[in-house]
Amino acid sequence: MPNTASAKKRLRQNEKLRAHNRSMRSRMRTQIRRVREAVAEGDSDKAQTEFRLAAKRLDQAAAKNLIHKNKASRSKSRLSYLVKSM
Repeated sequence: MPNTASAKKRLRQNEKLRAHNRSMRSRMRTQIRRVREAVAEGDSDKAQTEFRLAAKRLDQAAAKNLIHKNKASRSKSRLSYLVKSM
């Protein structure tokens, strides 16, 4: 356990940030899953819409250093390929 006031504050901040990061990562993964489900269903319009949202979530995560920018780019590329191959 932290002893100093600043260490206690950092602990509080880290817990809050961890919860936020988990939430953002979950939203990102959920959106990616929705794209894959739309492609599996064969719904082209829905897949396009979900892909745009997924790309947005990936870019947001990369901007906040939740994931590496190259991972975001790679994920968008793979999802784009799935959507275009419909």
